[in-house]
Amino acid sequence: MLTPQEHAEAILRRLPPRATVTLPLLDAANYTLATNLTAPFDSPRFDNSQMDGYALSSAQQQRTPGVFTVGPTVAAGADPDELYPEGLGDSVAPIMTGAKLPRGTTTIVPVEECQPDTFTDDEVHIPSVPQQQYVRKAGSDSAAGSLLLQAGTRLDALAIAALASQSITTVTVWQRPRVIICTGGAEISHGDGNEGVASIPDANGPMLHQLCRSAGIEAVDHIRTDDNVERFVEDVARGVDKHQPDAVITSGGISHGRYEVVRLAFAEHDAWFGHVAQQPGGPQGLATFRGTPVICLPGNPISTLVSFRLFVAPTLNRCDVGAYTARLTHAVTGLPDLRDQFLRGTYAVDAEGVLHATPIGGAGSHLLQQAVGATCLIRITARTHYHPGAAVQIYPLGELL
Repeated sequence: MLTPQEHAEAILRRLPPRATVTLPLLDAANYTLATNLTAPFDSPRFDNSQMDGYALSSAQQQRTPGVFTVGPTVAAGADPDELYPEGLGDSVAPIMTGAKLPRGTTTIVPVEECQPDTFTDDEVHIPSVPQQQYVRKAGSDSAAGSLLLQAGTRLDALAIAALASQSITTVTVWQRPRVIICTGGAEISHGDGNEGVASIPDANGPMLHQLCRSAGIEAVDHIRTDDNVERFVEDVARGVDKHQPDAVITSGGISHGRYEVVRLAFAEHDAWFGHVAQQPGGPQGLATFRGTPVICLPGNPISTLVSFRLFVAPTLNRCDVGAYTARLTHAVTGLPDLRDQFLRGTYAVDAEGVLHATPIGGAGSHLLQQAVGATCLIRITARTHYHPGAAVQIYPLGELL
């Protein structure tokens, strides 16, 4: 019986090299950066004002408190050298937030601290102030030539903004993994309300589509199968030839029953079917069909969820599984055998920044409705008793990267 880590490593060995693509910055949202990026410019690019106020030189600051002559206003976007070609002299410079500092500026005094407390073109009384207040120094966020973003960074709104601030207009990213989803079995209906007395609506298909979206994986096709092995093989062959996916993801049909369509279909295609030391999601499978990896997940909905979170999202994206340490809020005891258990739960952060995890619902792999609201999986090591407050590993759901 494999450990979860061993099974994940086996999947990685089957996957083809990952391709990259260069995209315009605005089209690259939620993609993963494929290369390290260095900053071409200092950020900020020049010393600028953090406040609307008056710019003072060191000599002027030493004369505070006092009354000063007011010079030309430095607006954001203006070149202060045109207004103060010799730098600050006898007059202080009204300056707006984000404006480039006149040469010689060592401190900014907010206008509301002065008298009058609104801008004037005459004289202003400035209180005693320290040097270097409200001055944003060039390069204080990032220096030119420094690492801006590391390869593997997911390009969220803040990462996009950081790149835009450096005038970067295109980025090289990993192509999103493309998969074919396969769900079904003779007992699985299409969920159209016309289920027979012994049939079950397909919950795994919609769930896998949403899991793929959350993980930045593109589902290019959805194949629904009954128990006809030849027809299933033909459908998968047609889908693989048409879409050339990075992987085929199947759900169900891999146990030891008489009608295990997935197991029968791929048995002769460099296949492994066996068990991983975990609950739920013990039965797993792996094959290669027409050069394409086939990752075979168990069919109970929670088993499918757990398996996707542990084996599909991180391997196709070539990223860490994303486990974090949290403190249990309730006592939990692990299974008496060698299997680690993955409970569904919620997590929260307390005022000290400590994660706390709370199991919800039952442990059964069919308890789909009891899992609604779960925000993480909680790993309970076999043969271990956890008291409240004990440390556990959690695997957040939602955004899976």
